Amino acid sequence: MRLSSDTPFNADLCPAAVVGIAVAVGQHDSGMHTHTKGQLLFAYKGCMSITLADRKYVLPPTRLAWIPAGIPHRAKMHGTIEYRSIYIQPDYLSLPWRDIQMLSVNALLKEVLERVALWAEDIDLDTPANQNLLAVLVDELKAATVEPILLAFPKDRRLYSMSSQLDEAYCLPSLGELASKVGASDKTITRIFKKETGMSYQQWRLMRAIELLSEDLMVSDVSDRLAFASDSAFISFFRQHTGLTPGSYTHGCFELRD
Repeated sequence: MRLSSDTPFNADLCPAAVVGIAVAVGQHDSGMHTHTKGQLLFAYKGCMSITLADRKYVLPPTRLAWIPAGIPHRAKMHGTIEYRSIYIQPDYLSLPWRDIQMLSVNALLKEVLERVALWAEDIDLDTPANQNLLAVLVDELKAATVEPILLAFPKDRRLYSMSSQLDEAYCLPSLGELASKVGASDKTITRIFKKETGMSYQQWRLMRAIELLSEDLMVSDVSDRLAFASDSAFISFFRQHTGLTPGSYTHGCFELRD
């Protein structure tokens, strides 16, 4: 179903086993909530973030989130965004994941998601054509690569109080500035982030850069907000982690490097 941004919608009230919606919306914050159905969430255009109690995921285009039923989560839309959301009754499609997953989206999966998202609310799921489409959806989801676009929050006492500030920060400080704020050395901060989040603080900044670029900000603005010494330093940093310049990313796809 294609919905306007101000159309009330509650997937839990829809009796169908599979319900899809396509929505264009400005900046939006869903607040923490749950569904009785599982959810496939895809940023067709733009960028969003998904926050759990102890983790944050960045969802740019070419990435898909699977959110199982019953998991409290909060979705924030950054700037103008078009998204597709498909709600699936638990165990109807036998998807294997019991925790949230971030999956890569290829051209075929993107097309299938679009088709299902635009189904009418009262579509007959039992027709051969629709069953075949759902079978392709399941096959492509199971074959998709799991993507490490995760921002886990550190629990160390020196950084735990900063977690919400880092999550909401309009401007993330440099590593040196963060170390100064919490009274620890650069090496200590780096060690804590690696141990407790699985990524460095610099990778946190990369995720924030992706969010800002998806809001159509200029490279120079993103560089300033992330406290880089110069635009060229930010471009070099972004290319090191993604293989692309920020400008190339905003006009196409990217693959996050280890």
